[in-house]
Amino acid sequence: MPYRIHQVDWGSQDSPIRQIRERVFVFELNIPKSVEFDERDNNALHFVAYDENGTPVATARLCQDGLLGRIAVLPDHRNPSIYTEILKYVLINASNCGFKSICINCVLDEVERFKQKGFSPCGCVFMEAGIPRQRLECPVSRCDSSPFTMVH
Repeated sequence: MPYRIHQVDWGSQDSPIRQIRERVFVFELNIPKSVEFDERDNNALHFVAYDENGTPVATARLCQDGLLGRIAVLPDHRNPSIYTEILKYVLINASNCGFKSICINCVLDEVERFKQKGFSPCGCVFMEAGIPRQRLECPVSRCDSSPFTMVH
């Protein structure tokens, strides 16, 4: 299924972003709403993926420090294709905006898989919303996005 991905403005497009992230992170993963929606949303680059009917089905954000996160995909659309398309689109935008590298806060079970995609550990393991994570970093020019999936 082809998806259309667009960079959107938080101020005018926060409703579909909030709906998707709330469903995935707050309801499915029990992340507190106060943790899921933070001050970084105001200054981040936001991306929304739309299905063939124009319905928003996924979202991601890229913070000013290069932190890629809040990748949320509605259950009926969770497939390798959408994750790959989102990451490719974010990487193109990151490069166009002058980002040299991106980083992710990865769940520990996924660290090895992300290392195979060009990411390297950066810093110590830490807790985020009760989940142990490792920050990983990758130069934008070296990040392998295909096939790519994200696991919460």
